[in-house]
Amino acid sequence: MHRIAIIGAGRIGASIAKLLHESGDYLIQIADRSEHVLKTANLPNQVITSELTITDADALHQYIKGCAAVISACGYDVNPIIAEAAATAGVSYFDLTEDIATTQRIKQIAEKAKAGQVFVPQCGLAPGFIGILGYHMAQEFEQLDHLKLRVGALPEFPTNNLMYNLTWSTEGLINEYCNPCHAIRAGRYVELTPLEGLETFSLDGVSYEAFNTSGGLGTLYETLKGNVSDLTYKTIRYKGHQYLMNFLINDLKLGEQRELLKQIFEKALAVTRQDVVLILVTATGLIDGKFVQKTDSRKIYHRDIGGEHWGAIQITTASSLCTLLDLYFEHKLPDRGYVKQEQICFDDFMASRFAQYYKTDRSHRD
Repeated sequence: MHRIAIIGAGRIGASIAKLLHESGDYLIQIADRSEHVLKTANLPNQVITSELTITDADALHQYIKGCAAVISACGYDVNPIIAEAAATAGVSYFDLTEDIATTQRIKQIAEKAKAGQVFVPQCGLAPGFIGILGYHMAQEFEQLDHLKLRVGALPEFPTNNLMYNLTWSTEGLINEYCNPCHAIRAGRYVELTPLEGLETFSLDGVSYEAFNTSGGLGTLYETLKGNVSDLTYKTIRYKGHQYLMNFLINDLKLGEQRELLKQIFEKALAVTRQDVVLILVTATGLIDGKFVQKTDSRKIYHRDIGGEHWGAIQITTASSLCTLLDLYFEHKLPDRGYVKQEQICFDDFMASRFAQYYKTDRSHRD
C-alpha cells in the first residue's frame, strides 16, 4: 500500500482520492483549508481528512512527511509551495497545472530531487494526456510536417449565447484565454495571441470552432523543436463562442481585469456536469516516403462512477493523474527529477486500469 497525500479536496482532488481508494492499492490522506469542502466532498470513511494551511511551512512539511507522493489539486499559484515542501521532505510530487510560469518553477525545484524522487506537473487532460498522445503520434513519422492538438470540454446541452458552461477552474479558463500561447511555425518557436487562429470543423454532424489558447501544449514545443514544421494547440468550442469571448476580453478589455472577469463568469455561467470532452490530434508528414495524414479522435461523456455523477472533464483529469501515479510505482517513469508528459509511454498509459475512461466507442484512429 502506498501512502499518498492530496492537497485540495475540491471536485478534482476528491475524485482522485476516490479513484485511488477504490483501487485498493493506496492509503489516502487529503487536506484542504476549508472544513466545509472536506465535509461535502463525500469521501470514503477510510480516507483521512485534515484541515491544513498551505502557507504554514512546518505544518505542510509534517503533513506530507512519510508519504510516497503528494498530489496538488489546488490552484496553480500555490503549487510551488507544495513542490518546495515535497523537495525538502523527499516526497515525489504531481500536479494538474496548466500555468506555464508555474511549470517552469516546478522544473527548477525538481533540480533538488533525491534518488527515486520525481516532479511531474501538468498531469491532467491538456496539458497531460494530449501531450502523451501527440508525442506518440509524432514518433510514427520519419518526417513530421504538422502536428495539431485540439481539446475541448463542452456542455452537452448548451443554452446560452456563449454556448458554454463552467466545467472546471474559472482561473484556469481565464489564463487560457488571456496568456500567450506556445507554438512552432516554420520550424521556429513562436508565441501566438490567444483567441486568434480561428478554424472550424465538423465531427459527428456537429459544427465546432477552435482557436489559440495558452498552456495546453505543455512542454511538447520544447521537445519537438527542430523535428516539426508546425505545432499548435487550440481549444475546441461550439461555433460563435470565440467572437463573444474576444468582445469581452479584448474589446471591453476585461482581460486586464481578470478578477472582474472571473466574477462575471461565475455569476452568469452555470456549472454543469453534463459535459463532453473532445480530443482531436492530427499529424501530417512522411511515412515510408509517402505523404500521410493520421488522426486520433476521442469523445468522452459524463457518466456515473461509484454511485455519483461525474463530469467528463472531472473523469479525464482525475484518471490521467491516477494513471501516472500507477506508472510511477510500476517504475515506468524516469526515476529522478523533472518529468515531462511526453516522456511517458502512450502504450503504458493506455494499458493502465485508470485509462479505461479514455477508451470510448468514439475513440478511433484514421
